[in-house]
Amino acid sequence: MPASALAFDQPPFRKLIKIDEIAAQRDFADAVGNEGGEDKGEATSRRFKRRLSDQLRSYYDRHLDPSKTPSDKDYEALGAIQAAERSFDARLEAGFATAFEELEDLGYPGMNNPKLKLSTLLRATDGLKHGSSVQYQVADPSGDGTKTLKLPEDYSGLGYQNLIAMVFMLMGFRDEWMRVEKAGLLEGVDVSHEIQPLHLVLVEEPEAHLHAQVQQVFINKAYNLLRKHPDLGAEESYCTQLVVSTHSSHVAHEADFASLRYFRRRAAASKGETPTTTVANLSHIFGDGDDTKRFVKRYLKATHCDLFFADGVIFVEGQAERILVPHFIRHHFPELSRRYVTLLELGGSHVHSFRDLIDALGIATLIIGDLDATAAVKIIDKNGKEATRWKSARPEQGKEQRTANSVLKEWHPKKKLIDELVALAPEGHVSDEGEDYELYVAYQKPVKIKSLGPGDDIIIPRTFEDALILENLATIGNVEGSVTSVKVRSIVAQGLSGDDLEDELFELLKTAEKAAFALDCLMIENPTALEPPSYIAAGLKWFERAVSKDIAESELKTGKADGGH
Repeated sequence: MPASALAFDQPPFRKLIKIDEIAAQRDFADAVGNEGGEDKGEATSRRFKRRLSDQLRSYYDRHLDPSKTPSDKDYEALGAIQAAERSFDARLEAGFATAFEELEDLGYPGMNNPKLKLSTLLRATDGLKHGSSVQYQVADPSGDGTKTLKLPEDYSGLGYQNLIAMVFMLMGFRDEWMRVEKAGLLEGVDVSHEIQPLHLVLVEEPEAHLHAQVQQVFINKAYNLLRKHPDLGAEESYCTQLVVSTHSSHVAHEADFASLRYFRRRAAASKGETPTTTVANLSHIFGDGDDTKRFVKRYLKATHCDLFFADGVIFVEGQAERILVPHFIRHHFPELSRRYVTLLELGGSHVHSFRDLIDALGIATLIIGDLDATAAVKIIDKNGKEATRWKSARPEQGKEQRTANSVLKEWHPKKKLIDELVALAPEGHVSDEGEDYELYVAYQKPVKIKSLGPGDDIIIPRTFEDALILENLATIGNVEGSVTSVKVRSIVAQGLSGDDLEDELFELLKTAEKAAFALDCLMIENPTALEPPSYIAAGLKWFERAVSKDIAESELKTGKADGGH
């Protein structure tokens, strides 16, 4: 900056932008930061005050106090206060008359002995400074309003008190901006026309003050409350921008998808450098009018997931996986159980809809899918011509079977032949297409089971359930409960060979109660006895390493590993 540069006398945007902030401090002090900051062009940042009576006093001081630049509407109130002061003075003088006479009899050297006089000063806010200044009406037994039951504000629930307090703070911000009542006068000068065109309101982590249900109410109502004024609403002359920072899935769940901005942490490029953050605008990642965007938005709304706050995400296809994968993590992957992982249940035909979102979030991703083998079947169509249809089949190699799973065909590994998928090397399950994040796709691979004859049988499971059964024959043989569990136990007890066993399971699982069977598996006395299928174990092992590596690299590059700060 050249030596001839001159400093601004006032902030350059003082008359363009009004900035208010609700900080996340968890103290309920009456202190107010940056009082008068608006006149100096600074952001108004107020400590959170839970008691509504405190909020009312602050609002009164700014907008209603008749002693500050009184107007025609204030004269009657001021006259009533002065009359009360005179009446109270007279009563006090009468009450202290005897005491003052005794003091006067003491005498005082000098020409004029001073006389004691009392002068009271009453303020309207005195009525708001006691514990019951604000009360909540909780019942009206009479039904006509003559005998209402009321409680002091401290008797109300903490979440409700905090919500009311935060709402009142937003109302105060809005009314200051729009110069309501006394806010339109500054040292006797009318400044009601001096309204900044942009009002920026910053709310830091509302979950610091609000429990889960109230967080949703707040985020739904906050913006509309800031626009509730005759000169605002749908008018475009004055604009309001509400910015909420949050770690709460409840707040993110209620916000419109187009309003979400995701702060993506990026590790430092090398040791000693500073980590960076990029901001992903989630309103643009799917394009305009995209059915995929509509599906993802509605799914996230319906499931209330915490995808935006997770270290990693696991996609599973069915209810059984949704029930048992967390069980496997808890009892076989203790390190992974300590990470912040979210699990989403989606059919294979829908998982790839999340691809653009995962690319934007950049978090480690594990997809647990099914091989979903299909075989070509010749049929005669309605025109009498021969046609080929692909129908569900038990996976077999060398039969030119294809997968019906769109993830395997379109996302990764982008192969459709069962022979290619079965032969894929372990490193081939990892995709390197994502920018700065890793993805692993797990699906059924050949497994060995004991044969009635010499050697082992090699079987390719088609779904999670038959893979679970084939790799836990001894444990599954003791599962009890649902009709499906009884039938599975009966099939296992027959001691069938590999192909016969797989055929029986394939037919049973077409109509099985898979969720009920999974719940029965949870009831096994020794939780570690139920082993995850090998393809899921491989995926979870990779995922555990990927999530831990992201955190370890971040700490190493910022110097935490060797005592740095």
